[in-house]
Amino acid sequence: MEYPMQPEERIEYFKDGSVRARGWMLEGMLSGYWEWFRKNGIRMRSGHFERGVQVGEWTTYDQNGAVYKKTTMKPKGT
Repeated sequence: MEYPMQPEERIEYFKDGSVRARGWMLEGMLSGYWEWFRKNGIRMRSGHFERGVQVGEWTTYDQNGAVYKKTTMKPKGT
């Protein structure tokens, strides 16, 4: 019996070693909660993926890290 793969945390870095993005991968696809950062460490964008597709509410942050806008991702074909 094969068991489903477990999500694995993934962290991507800028050349200077600071975190560029952080989230989860499942079966080679973006999965679950992800967030992206500016080089100064302030969060730039965050949201969820299901099997590599953006779903639900996504948040974009301004240069100071305050919420700038929220976007609801619609399923493809709607």
